[in-house]
Amino acid sequence: MHDVVICEFENHLAGNASPAFHSHLASCQECRAEVEQITRVSGMIAELRARPETTPEPPPFFFTRVAANIIEHQNTDHWGLLAPGAAFFRRIAFASLLLLAGLGSYLVTREGNYSGADAATVMAHDVTTAHPESSDRDLMLATLASYGE
Repeated sequence: MHDVVICEFENHLAGNASPAFHSHLASCQECRAEVEQITRVSGMIAELRARPETTPEPPPFFFTRVAANIIEHQNTDHWGLLAPGAAFFRRIAFASLLLLAGLGSYLVTREGNYSGADAATVMAHDVTTAHPESSDRDLMLATLASYGE
């Protein structure tokens, strides 16, 4: 569009455009076609404003989905494969929780095997037997002393 049309278009929509605007539209086919299209769209929008009962309501969570799509699109534009999206991280978190639950249940079932080994029984073992040089007896005693508490 030319400058005359851009400057006077709001006045044209209000119904009081200048004669220079109309004379330019008479001589310029490109601006005339574009003004007709914009005028038609403006009329449709004005018709929707006049009848609020015909304004469609977006479905629930529409704006949330749009925002999530925008964020996901921005992530994939900049990082590509390095930013797989929120669904990937939810799956990773779920898999981590399942692994944690599995390991926890394994440890709980294994703890039942040592039911007869309380701190007094462990400490009453024969100390006269030779232990390798690498064993840390002080750490072992501190661990056993805090076991029952």
